[in-house]
Amino acid sequence: DHTLQYYHTAVSSPDHEMPQYTSVGYVDRIQITRYSSDTGRSVPVAHWMERLEPEYWEEETRNNKQAQEASRRNVKIAMSRYNHTGFHSFQLMYGCELMDDGSTRGYWQYGYDGKDFLALDTERRVYYPITDQAQLSAQKWNSPEQRAGKRAKDYLEKNCIEWLKTYMEYSKKDRERFHPVSSRRSGSTMKLHCQVYRFYPRDVDVIWKKNGIDILPEDNRHVLPNSDGTYQLRATAEVTPGDGASYSCHVDHSSLDDVLPVRNTSTSRNDMACTLQDAVSFTGVFKSLMCYTILWKDSSSPPQIRKISSTNLQKNRSCATGRFSMCCCSKAYI
Repeated sequence: DHTLQYYHTAVSSPDHEMPQYTSVGYVDRIQITRYSSDTGRSVPVAHWMERLEPEYWEEETRNNKQAQEASRRNVKIAMSRYNHTGFHSFQLMYGCELMDDGSTRGYWQYGYDGKDFLALDTERRVYYPITDQAQLSAQKWNSPEQRAGKRAKDYLEKNCIEWLKTYMEYSKKDRERFHPVSSRRSGSTMKLHCQVYRFYPRDVDVIWKKNGIDILPEDNRHVLPNSDGTYQLRATAEVTPGDGASYSCHVDHSSLDDVLPVRNTSTSRNDMACTLQDAVSFTGVFKSLMCYTILWKDSSSPPQIRKISSTNLQKNRSCATGRFSMCCCSKAYI
């Protein structure tokens, strides 16, 4: 399975840690692009993205400038609805996943101050509000005049998948040099990886547990900086496949009310590897965890990410030359 994902963050006022607006893109959890309001340019992060023609980066820059303006406005709109002043953030994350069997799925979600705000129901092609303050946005975007949900889903299952395939082709030689995230060694051991990414501030504690008991990680768990001012960390544990034990990764961070466990991982299963997450929530500022399960800490049900049928992927010239298009909601006002 393969994924293409984008994360946009706008804040009401910049500080020394982060710019007023950032946009980052990932293919299979590897960062490929970066845009910052500080530089005003879209630039490649993965070296193989440098093979794309200059026109691509010019359009990406134009699109990001438009998305930056929309995000700047959306922060102010959300603050007015909440009657807030001071420092606040508005976030958008969306992406698509291409399964090994050719099927696809996607998600499109908005957040305010680290909390879920508005999300796309991909089956019904409508946006649904998660807070009272998002009601007006859902009504506007679901109106017959806008039909924003349909356009967003069209992007996810067509243009997003097309670009994912394009990026996979560009990165093919690089990907062939790497092993899977989780693999057997000498036929008797397996490595489990728990990756926490885009968290802030820097201090974080990540612990692997076997049947509820702490186990020492294999590596030193170095915290690495991201280009947008956030951080990432990966904790690895070596285990014996088929031992029937239950493993869980526990994350303790200041953005969380409690320690966040990712449970119910057994070495008797075939899908042990920390692979591609279906979605993450906006719980906590710039925090997400990738390992074995969907995280949705503040909701009683998971995000509305359902299977979408594979369609004949015809290129739409107006939407396909960049990862965004004017018809997609990354540039829309809430």
